[in-house]
Amino acid sequence: MPSRLRTAHAIVRTMRPRQWAKNVLVVAAALAAGVLGDDNNIAIIIGTFVAFTLAASAVYLFNDARDVDADRKHPRKKLRPVAAGQLSVRTAVTASVVVAGAGLGLGTAIDRDLGVTLAVYVVIQVAYALWLKDQPVIDLAIVSAGFLLRAIAGGVAVDVPLSQWFLLVASFGSLFMVAGKRYSELRSLGTEIGTRRTLEEYSVSYLRFVWSLAAAVTITAYSLWAFEIKNESGVDWQAISIAPFVMGLLRYAVDIDRGLADEPEEAVLRDRVLQVIAVSWLVIFAIGVYST
Repeated sequence: MPSRLRTAHAIVRTMRPRQWAKNVLVVAAALAAGVLGDDNNIAIIIGTFVAFTLAASAVYLFNDARDVDADRKHPRKKLRPVAAGQLSVRTAVTASVVVAGAGLGLGTAIDRDLGVTLAVYVVIQVAYALWLKDQPVIDLAIVSAGFLLRAIAGGVAVDVPLSQWFLLVASFGSLFMVAGKRYSELRSLGTEIGTRRTLEEYSVSYLRFVWSLAAAVTITAYSLWAFEIKNESGVDWQAISIAPFVMGLLRYAVDIDRGLADEPEEAVLRDRVLQVIAVSWLVIFAIGVYST
């Protein structure tokens, strides 16, 4: 394989295509507002997905360049192109700048406020990579904010108001996943490897408390929101959707408890039962939104 092609392949791998599934969260606000069926909004959401994917990929490139030494101590991360010596730190940083520029440019072209949202995401994540990832609790908040900003970006792009319930569910749902991620890392890796300094500050019981609390708040906020929505079809679909929503969180909690949720997107992709529950919830939720 020619050297340029090898470099391009290494860059794409460092951009972590498997994690692009996270960016589907940009659909959430449009779906919740019932405006996803509009052809123009569909095009905007696709563009937003691409823009956020580029911004997130730029962060992955920068993060791998920054954490190369720590990644080499990790049983899986040591196989990443930068840690494995397949991609130089300088090339990774250069690619990060180019990809970030493309993402911010596309986002701004779609909507100026979307461009601002993407810029906030990139700045926060760079600050996280440089300083904040070693701060206990702050690191949980920053990673959670990354998920939340994906959801906000979709609402900003299609210009729909973001309800307090939507923001609460997105915020604490994100915290649930992130605390579960740290819990799984601590369960599977422990603190001896030294790949993440904050793991030395957390205990299994503390992280269990955080993801349990976050799950409880997420379910409460979702339930209050569901009961508040008035449905003219005669069937309270949103109230019905509470059951698969709770089942989905409980099923994902099984993966967390087993130490299998250190990569949330991979945990979802390999759990067929969770996927069935998620699809069931999505169908019921969508029926409820579009029948009001």
